[in-house]
Amino acid sequence: MKFSVCLSTGFEGVMYPIGFCGPQDFIRQAVMCERLGYDSVWGNDHITTQDYVRQLHPGQTPNFYEPMMVLSAISAATTRLKLGTALCVLPMRDPVYLAKQAITLDRMSGGRFVMAVGLGAYREEFLAWGGKRVAGAVRGEMMDEGLVALEKLFTGNSASMDGKYYSFHGIEMAPKSIAQPFPLYVGGHNMEAVRRAVRYGQGWLPAWRPLNEMQERIATLKREAEAIGRDPSGIEIAPQFSVTLGRTMEEAEKRHMASGLAAHRKSLAYTGRDLGQQVVANLVGTPEVVLEKIDRLRAIGVDHCSALMFPTDTVSEMDEQIQWFAQEVMARVPDYRHPAPAPLA
Repeated sequence: MKFSVCLSTGFEGVMYPIGFCGPQDFIRQAVMCERLGYDSVWGNDHITTQDYVRQLHPGQTPNFYEPMMVLSAISAATTRLKLGTALCVLPMRDPVYLAKQAITLDRMSGGRFVMAVGLGAYREEFLAWGGKRVAGAVRGEMMDEGLVALEKLFTGNSASMDGKYYSFHGIEMAPKSIAQPFPLYVGGHNMEAVRRAVRYGQGWLPAWRPLNEMQERIATLKREAEAIGRDPSGIEIAPQFSVTLGRTMEEAEKRHMASGLAAHRKSLAYTGRDLGQQVVANLVGTPEVVLEKIDRLRAIGVDHCSALMFPTDTVSEMDEQIQWFAQEVMARVPDYRHPAPAPLA
């Protein structure tokens, strides 16, 4: 079992107050996570304010930092810590330059970069970014085509494609990544995301689901991987949860539901998740309760509690929760192993 932390690169207004932190906080927290023994840190990807955030915070603009550039700075300040995107919004990225950025960050970090890609939660953000270029575009089609493009670019000596959305010819993408195959994770918790992870991913990074639904999807992923001749153990099961620790269950639940994350989840009601399960299905509670939840997750096949979100009002409170989780939860997980040093480039 592995554990990792999601930094606040794109969470102002969504989970944290506007003006929550600055660039040095990202680097300092990453160094702290490396010292505490976390496997990795991840960055969330947003480009402009969501409609519901504008309504909640009129006249205020969240600070969103491009995650791959933040992770590049972190790579220079760390030695072992892996670095990931959770998630990079693939339909809003050019696959050729995205592949070049990903391979460069992989090389510059000594093979420590993991790129998880997803559809993007907010269509209004996609429309604001794309304008006339995306009139009539279907993001699911763009996602599928983008994954094909990345596979060609990551693996081929010369890559070409002539698709509905993406077209390139004779691209010689060198160097290739140190990590082979490139550690591409597919995000999303619906069945289409499961199938994409089976076809293209070295990992599946869904958002939380009620435990029975998560169990069903993991079983489906493993079954469909075997059906196409893939070893299911080669696809890391790495769901993303939120964490709020408290000295009592009541304290933890109260803090969790008072955070900005509750409004964020209401804005995502269209995904069909039962919000009545959000405390039960996430890592909310006393350390002992959270350890019991982790045991159940491990039993259904979860390999990595990835990009853990710590909803708080201040950076110091976030630091406290990250440290508390490492010392009272992570260190007590029976099969947890401190990650090995990163290889030299």
